[in-house]
Amino acid sequence: MPETILVSACLLGLPTRYDGSAKRNQAVLDWLAREKLIPVPVCPEQLAGLPTPREQTRFSRGDGRAVATGNGEVATFSGQSMNECFLRGAHITLRIARITGCQRALLKERSPSCGVHQIHCNDAMVAGVGVATALLIDAGVSVQSEEDLPVTGG
Repeated sequence: MPETILVSACLLGLPTRYDGSAKRNQAVLDWLAREKLIPVPVCPEQLAGLPTPREQTRFSRGDGRAVATGNGEVATFSGQSMNECFLRGAHITLRIARITGCQRALLKERSPSCGVHQIHCNDAMVAGVGVATALLIDAGVSVQSEEDLPVTGG
């Protein structure tokens, strides 16, 4: 039976990003096909009920792990705290992983929900994870970003 994997919906070409765009990534699509994986598209921010388009967000303190423990903050550029929404979307994403049997996830690097190695904090790009990524990792889901995929020759 083919394996399912959570995949950031924007990487699959769905217009789920804050500005209503997608980040369709052909290397991701090729890798999924080559590995015979069944993608389960997720956008934690949309799952939380946020509209698309929506105001851009970034961390103002900490990262996704810090938000999950009450010590960080993800906020809109205008300063509104989005912790509750991002945590709700992360929990729904984790529930989808469990329902669909996903043990792995391929998520969009630098996203405040899905970042795997880097996030935006204030005006800098820093090491850290997104809110959904933090919950998935803590639940034992193996998470990688599109930038972790092996480079193939063509």
